[in-house]
Amino acid sequence: MIKKGVILAGGTGSRLAPMTKVTNKHLLPVYNKPMIYYPIDTLKKSGVTELLIITGTESAGDFMKLLGSGDELGVHITFRVQEGTAGIADALKLAENFVGNENFAVILGDNIYEENFKTIIQNFTNGAHIFLQEVEYADRFGVATLNEKNEVITIVEKPHTPETNFAVTGLYVYDSSVFKKLEIVEVSNRGEYEITDVNQMYIDDSQMTASFLEKGWNDAGTHESLFYASKLARAMALEAQ
Repeated sequence: MIKKGVILAGGTGSRLAPMTKVTNKHLLPVYNKPMIYYPIDTLKKSGVTELLIITGTESAGDFMKLLGSGDELGVHITFRVQEGTAGIADALKLAENFVGNENFAVILGDNIYEENFKTIIQNFTNGAHIFLQEVEYADRFGVATLNEKNEVITIVEKPHTPETNFAVTGLYVYDSSVFKKLEIVEVSNRGEYEITDVNQMYIDDSQMTASFLEKGWNDAGTHESLFYASKLARAMALEAQ
């Protein structure tokens, strides 16, 4: 059973400037809640209640003031601070002591899902699992290519000319071998340590599985996607009433 989850909530949020000039983007409102509430809720609904939030030095205190121990949200929250912004894979290294030898989930703090992932996450045994969605502008994401058996054979980060429209969304499930892979990831031509390269290692070892989303998803990393994320969050809130 997977109980541990990591929420990555660092970065500069430059694409959301000037709104992020004085605050972390994951603290911006999405409809009626701070953005960070949505990934917490996604993990909680999946049975993942021991959470590690990784953020930068500038906003760590704001996250702690907002979330505290997590008791009010029905979870237990630990915090780690990432020095600098060297990419998702670099931030994930900070989770090793928290995770130990267990399987765990990772979610990007600006991703909002309508779906419940409890069955997939709690049935996970080893390797890695990713969640795909067909999108219009695939060049904003890691893009997966599948073979005739619907197995992922490659993932390319933000390609100028995507081979498919299958975006890798910001939710991942890993076994603890991910930390050995993180140690050998090389910096990309974007100057970051890419989670796409880690996922490709699992693919090369035939340890990657994937599933397509059946319901709504949006990342809130740009002004347009933040707007649509709020519309999705509003629809989810009205449906829950």
